Amino acid sequence: MTSSEGRERQRFTIDLPDQEAALALAGQGEIMLRRLSDLTGANLVLRGLQLFIEGRPSQMERAAGLVELLRPFWSEGQAVTQVDIQTSLQALDTGRSDEHRDLSQQVLARSQNGKLLRPRTLRQKQYVEAMERHDLTLALGPAGTGKTFLAVVQAVRCLQERKVERIILTRPAVEAGERLGFLPGDLQQKVDPYLRPLYDALHSLLSPERTAALIEKNIIEVAPLAYMRGRTLAEAFVILDEAQNTTPAQMRMVLTRLGENSRMVVTGDPSQVDLPGSQLSGLVEAAQVLDGVEGIAICRLTAADVVRHPLVQRLVQAYARRDAQNQGRR
Repeated sequence: MTSSEGRERQRFTIDLPDQEAALALAGQGEIMLRRLSDLTGANLVLRGLQLFIEGRPSQMERAAGLVELLRPFWSEGQAVTQVDIQTSLQALDTGRSDEHRDLSQQVLARSQNGKLLRPRTLRQKQYVEAMERHDLTLALGPAGTGKTFLAVVQAVRCLQERKVERIILTRPAVEAGERLGFLPGDLQQKVDPYLRPLYDALHSLLSPERTAALIEKNIIEVAPLAYMRGRTLAEAFVILDEAQNTTPAQMRMVLTRLGENSRMVVTGDPSQVDLPGSQLSGLVEAAQVLDGVEGIAICRLTAADVVRHPLVQRLVQAYARRDAQNQGRR
């Protein structure tokens, strides 16, 4: 990195390693460079393999710092996203750059399309570390925060490292206004739509063919929660997804299934309970009852950890404000 000074403006030059890195940083039509310019006030121009950053000293310093925090992504040809920019900027502005730099260097796995999979926010990093250290982890947070996907990544890692012998993925088959008996097909066809997000996560890591082979060998089991009753889940990595739709009795049932040499991750969004009436969510109760119990981690993700389209973060925040207002009127 080099710099040249003028009376009011400075220029930093960052040399990029190759064309792939330049494309990863700039984005299609250089949309990411424009995003970086909008957020920092600096002017970012890419010429060949040199990135010029111009502006007032404070603008230029902020932009250069942000580009450096993003280096682990673009230097490996991994496309920089708006979420990466937003989380990096937040770390820069809150003095947590060192923590974020460690975060971006923590590669968990590589997807089928070659993308390096990392925790994308500091709370996601804490969630991954909690799963590594605890036999039971509860993850609560809104949609899009990576609760389920990171749990599946961790389960596949444990299977590949022979820490467990199988993976069991389960969800309660509860949806507002729907009952399994009214859905077409046999039992497997009835429950598959509820389990689709779990299949999608497996396919991104193992490919549909590999996933199908492991399911056929019963090394991976994807089943509705009702199938867990009466079983002891030993030598397994168990993921209970959408746990906000469990009753307290169902939650107690599945938690007590945990067998020897097993790990369990329970994920859910307490703001999206589909249980009939005002029935208490088993996830909400468990988070209260198990808080502070040795060997159990409770991770709470927020709208700031949403890693889907940036608009999803604003949607989650808007609904949270509405819910808080409604709660205040009661």
